[in-house]
Amino acid sequence: MMSSLLLRNASLVLPDGVLDQGWLLVEDGRITGVAAATGQPEPLISPGTAQRDLGGRHVLPGFVDMHVHGGGGAAFSAGDAEQALVAARFHLGHGTTSIMASTVTGSLAELEHHIGELSGLVQDGILAGIHLEGPFISKARCGAHDPGLLRVPDPADISRLLRAGDGTVRMITIAPELEHGLDAVRLLTESGVIAAVGHTDATYAQTREAIELGAPVGTHVFNAMRPVHHREPGPVTALLEQEQVLCEVVNDGLHVHPSVVSLMFAAAGAHRIALITDAMVAAGVGDGEYRLGSLTVQVRDGEARLTDGDSLAGSTLTMDNALRNAVRLAGVPLADAAVSASLTPARALGIADRVGSLETGKRADLVVLDEDLRVVSVMQKGDWVDTPSPE
Repeated sequence: MMSSLLLRNASLVLPDGVLDQGWLLVEDGRITGVAAATGQPEPLISPGTAQRDLGGRHVLPGFVDMHVHGGGGAAFSAGDAEQALVAARFHLGHGTTSIMASTVTGSLAELEHHIGELSGLVQDGILAGIHLEGPFISKARCGAHDPGLLRVPDPADISRLLRAGDGTVRMITIAPELEHGLDAVRLLTESGVIAAVGHTDATYAQTREAIELGAPVGTHVFNAMRPVHHREPGPVTALLEQEQVLCEVVNDGLHVHPSVVSLMFAAAGAHRIALITDAMVAAGVGDGEYRLGSLTVQVRDGEARLTDGDSLAGSTLTMDNALRNAVRLAGVPLADAAVSASLTPARALGIADRVGSLETGKRADLVVLDEDLRVVSVMQKGDWVDTPSPE
């Protein structure tokens, strides 16, 4: 029997703005009606339809995190499907209804094992895909990746990993200036896999060449990249100026200064900026010592850094906080921040026909936020999760 729910008196956060006193109808796990204009009358509903008055709270599409390593004390790169479920569940409680699991640098055999453990969760629809961050990255810009395990992006090695995933590996970060780097971009593009430019010391020209070959994403832009110079613009400028490129940003107020986040939105627009967490195992757990791949990480006051070398080692961020920081710290309009947290990454992953915005026919993945932009409730596929239904 079809279940139905009418959400009333909601502040709907749509791609083109915020609609106050709106309504949204959910039936059998999908959005079947949504107010498109102020004053649009509520739909006729059956006697069995449940109703909830949200009291003016914000309703946003569920967040889509396309770059996250773990959280809640669990890591996607642990090679354990149960840990992956814990991490996904933790981020779901913070509004992330679609999540792509990111691994860290390891040997090819280790990565094959991780992919094998995660691929079933992709096939079951729990994960949106697998992202391999490393080992095909620059030693000069490796950040929190073990430099001893890095390797050039030989097409044969990449093909081996793609075979292990059987279609579940959706993105691989590549430093295009490395030997075989451009060949790797070409191979991934032809295979329907996202070639993301990141952890790179590439020049502007080398980055442009990678983009022209099909690389559509910049991995956490500004971080682990050759910096902008007025005579050598480097990868950041090349990524931001190209309309076909999506630029990730770790918006925790630490990885990228809020003024630079604001500059990114001004330069590229919300349709090209994807808020990501790059979260690691410590997200939601607290300070202490943790492992990130083969390296040791110390978390103090929420900052994750390598014990040796002091490089930032991912974050302890959640997507609700990333969105709040965009609005409160970087001055991004709420509707734009929501696009960057949901629709933009959904488009990158090829799932925007199903999720990413409050539109009729899409999956009922929703986040209810209060006036301080803090999570009140989360809905995934039409079911409330973790927190009770709002009153």
